[in-house]
Amino acid sequence: MKHTDFLDKLSERYAAKAMNGQVVPEDKLQRILEATRLAPTSSGLQPFEVFIITNDEIKAKIRKVAWDQPQVTDCSHLMVFAAWDTYTEDRINHMFDLTNEIRGFKNEGWENYRQFLLSIYPQRSAEENFQHAARQTYIALMAAMTQAEYEAVDCVPMEGFTPDDVDQILGLAEKGLKSTLLLPLGYRDAENDWLVNLPKVRKPMEQLVNYID
Repeated sequence: MKHTDFLDKLSERYAAKAMNGQVVPEDKLQRILEATRLAPTSSGLQPFEVFIITNDEIKAKIRKVAWDQPQVTDCSHLMVFAAWDTYTEDRINHMFDLTNEIRGFKNEGWENYRQFLLSIYPQRSAEENFQHAARQTYIALMAAMTQAEYEAVDCVPMEGFTPDDVDQILGLAEKGLKSTLLLPLGYRDAENDWLVNLPKVRKPMEQLVNYID
């Protein structure tokens, strides 16, 4: 693989403004989800879950609370990222125990780090913990978006929705979760997408990057 391939994909991808309802093949969907699963998170806790919605009625309900954006209903699969509402001892211990199970041994330094997190996270406010967990979903979002581009699947990241309403539609409170992001996956409707042929606009490097020697 050329080192430019990843940059090529970032340059080619765009936020699809219209989708045609074509179904994304299951193998492509699973690779996008695997990229999401493999994304890095703080302390490896993966403090979120992902919901894949294909039910038309549920997508229609979400569209009503997502600024009536048509991609929500016209997509093949609607991904909803939902962060933990807080960090608890059980949630932290589960991931540390899973690590020990998969690696097949306990490491003193790792166990000390477990105790360090247990001494801090559960004592913080639920809002502070949620905001930290929510930021991890953005890392996973980028992994999903990038893999989608490699799969020639269009997508569009969305913050334009009312989280409380989406939480209610999906029953997230009962699961200890709060929605943070929507990511419709599908295929562009080029004839009705005003953005499809416009050049990508980004700041020039000198306006973005600062070197401190």
